[in-house]
Amino acid sequence: MANKAQVLYDFTAEPGNNELTVREGETITITNQGVGGGWIEAQNSRGEVGLVPEDYIEVREWFGVLLSSTPTYFSISSLSAAPDPWGSTAQSHPQAYQGPVFSNCCRIYLVEFSRVVSAPSQMGEVGPVWSYPEAQLDCVVADPKKGTKMYGLKSYIEYQVIPNTTNRPVNHRYKHFDWLYERLLDKFGSAIPIPSLPDKQVTGRFEEEFIKMRMERLQGWMTRMCRHPVVSNSDVFQLFLTYKDEKDWKTGKRKAEKDEDVGVMIFSSIEPEAPDLDPIEVEQKCDQFSRFTKAMDDGVKDLLTVGQEHWKRCTGPLPKEYQRIGKAFQNLSSVFTSSGYQGEATLTDAMTSAGKTYEEIAQMVAEQPRKDLHFLMENNNEYKGLLGCFPDTIGVHKAAIEKVKEGDRLVAASKITPQDKVTMAKRVSTMSYALQAEMNHFHSNRIYDYNRVMQLYLEEQVKFYETVRTVVQTTLYKETLPHIQKTHF
Repeated sequence: MANKAQVLYDFTAEPGNNELTVREGETITITNQGVGGGWIEAQNSRGEVGLVPEDYIEVREWFGVLLSSTPTYFSISSLSAAPDPWGSTAQSHPQAYQGPVFSNCCRIYLVEFSRVVSAPSQMGEVGPVWSYPEAQLDCVVADPKKGTKMYGLKSYIEYQVIPNTTNRPVNHRYKHFDWLYERLLDKFGSAIPIPSLPDKQVTGRFEEEFIKMRMERLQGWMTRMCRHPVVSNSDVFQLFLTYKDEKDWKTGKRKAEKDEDVGVMIFSSIEPEAPDLDPIEVEQKCDQFSRFTKAMDDGVKDLLTVGQEHWKRCTGPLPKEYQRIGKAFQNLSSVFTSSGYQGEATLTDAMTSAGKTYEEIAQMVAEQPRKDLHFLMENNNEYKGLLGCFPDTIGVHKAAIEKVKEGDRLVAASKITPQDKVTMAKRVSTMSYALQAEMNHFHSNRIYDYNRVMQLYLEEQVKFYETVRTVVQTTLYKETLPHIQKTHF
């Protein structure tokens, strides 16, 4: 696997020189070390590739990462209960997921988290999972307001973010959310999938509908980050939620940007108090999870495609079909009226009423996707982004396994000692605990999210068809039947 490097100094790329802008403390991947002339080619966490001065970075070997250790405490528990099957969890704006109920657990160490959870070192049925806090962190993204700077030359939208821990609002622009995403990606991306933010937009940023949509998607992203016990307890995330003033914000930002425990270096602080895992069994679980996430990714994309097509039909041709039926009833009613026959007034009134009912149904059909399909689509969009992160996370783990498999060659080349090889194997075992914890976190959230969104979708569908039945039935019994009964034969 390619070496990682720590950026020692800021470097700003010159346009047109195929250079890469990097910042002090950032972790980059070296893609070509043989460029020459004091330069190397590297890739940042966003996938951008370019040239960086060799003197501006410090190269770190992967097996060195696996061997280092400066642990502090964190814990992984084993799952004993999954979320309930759907039936009582769906809400249009649900509370943050409280996490599963835990029993047995095995303690490991993970950088930066100081709380120790005392529990026996035993494994449950599904293996290790993260230890969830007693009080679930949650936040609300609300109250978007337009602001200006540079004497009104530049405008932006600012949102209030209110955590349930303080109930004190802090203000953030989209670029602040983007900064948080980059920091979380740099720090945890090798161990924890960090889904992307909603896309940036150049035009239409101040339109009411766009602001509403962006706020909803930022809320979804923040809720998912709050659910993760590792991410939500990190200093950088807590800074984002609870900074006191502008000075505190800027000081915290500088500290976060200089954090050295980022990327694969996060694994340097893991030290398990649990038996080493069987590498063959771990690889099998890893491969099974890879196959599942790939299949789920395909299924999610298929549902998004079908959903988009259905949405277009519900807001386009389908309402028009109901409108055409309604107009046809009313047109025929007008024709009947022109006959001049006195006994058919009740019939023409009934047909006119039926026509208006179908026009009402057309409006209901056009509005329905926002009541049910919208939430299903947003959930799948979130999971599409989340699933896209897993190949890289799993790739880091597989690369570590391959490095351990090279242990004999490294020992023979005197690059590491036999004891180092044993230590590397233990490190990979611990990485496997973290990976399996993340897998189980994903599965428990997946079950909860799809229970919730499917219940909401089906409940709204039931309401829709019951409302259609009611308006048609009302037309039948209050308009059509009484008029038919009054008709003389």
